Amino acid sequence: MSFETISLLLNWMEMGVLLAILFRLSNTFQLIANTQRELRRAIHNLGTYDTAEAGANGGFHRSESAFVLRS
Repeated sequence: MSFETISLLLNWMEMGVLLAILFRLSNTFQLIANTQRELRRAIHNLGTYDTAEAGANGGFHRSESAFVLRS
């Protein structure tokens, strides 16, 4: 094979590798965006749950894990 042919093949391989890296990065950013969206949704739902629970308890939260000090 001539030098030009080998150089052209290596350039095409380099382009393929770069495209594969870009697709992988795209998938990573989509995963990050989906995770961020789910966290926002969970935090929002937690906020509405706490508000509804506060209304049901008269504005006071019962502590399920209260410490009892004994001397």
